Amino acid sequence: MAETVMSADAALTAARQVAALRYAIGYAKPDGLERTVSLPDALAVAFEAVPPVRSFARYQGQRSNTGLWWSASTGGHVGFESWLERDHLMLLDFDPMVAAIASQPFRLYYDDGTRVRRHVPDFFARLTDGTGVVIDVRPAARVKPADAAGFAATGRACALVGWQYRLLHEPDATVTANVRWLAGYRHPRCARPDLQEAAEELLAAPMPLMQAGALLGDPLASLPVIFHLLWRGRLRTDLTIALSATSPVTAVRR
Repeated sequence: MAETVMSADAALTAARQVAALRYAIGYAKPDGLERTVSLPDALAVAFEAVPPVRSFARYQGQRSNTGLWWSASTGGHVGFESWLERDHLMLLDFDPMVAAIASQPFRLYYDDGTRVRRHVPDFFARLTDGTGVVIDVRPAARVKPADAAGFAATGRACALVGWQYRLLHEPDATVTANVRWLAGYRHPRCARPDLQEAAEELLAAPMPLMQAGALLGDPLASLPVIFHLLWRGRLRTDLTIALSATSPVTAVRR
């Protein structure tokens, strides 16, 4: 009988499939019931659209801040459990590569060699190219050994099925402050088609922010449109420098 020789790529794929069976995913269905599937089967689930697998903690005297963020990417609300999570959720919403976001998307069950443990990531994002991204948010100084083990297990699970995994700490303060300002103008109500077209034509070459607002008419009407276009990525400026009246703004060529 002829011997079947497995290629290196096929062997690696088979090994990953076997390893993936050591994990399971539990997620909430629209009816509120939790369903558990194998890690490979989880690829078929649109985690960017599932409800949270657990409720957000709210109790008297709690130190963290929970809330809801209205996402311009999805048109719906996404929950967060700290200001740091809120800031990263905002930055994800601002990222043009992110198509949709969900919070507390699933429970990852995994065997650490002593017992079965579980971990709930903070967010799941779907990129515009279809890639799934699993995200945990934690201040760098507050990552304890047990947390690090859970994050590492989550990263290994993601690698087995082709998801990205991101462990996020404190973001750049200046960028965050700038994006937070622009986020105030993210809603479509800030869009003015007539002014949008005029702004993009005017800003074909870089121009100071306030000068552009004045040339477009009443700054009270034109500046919200400029900020909205900056949020949408139709205009650009250097967000690593604090926004000011003299910040150079230019249209993005499409």
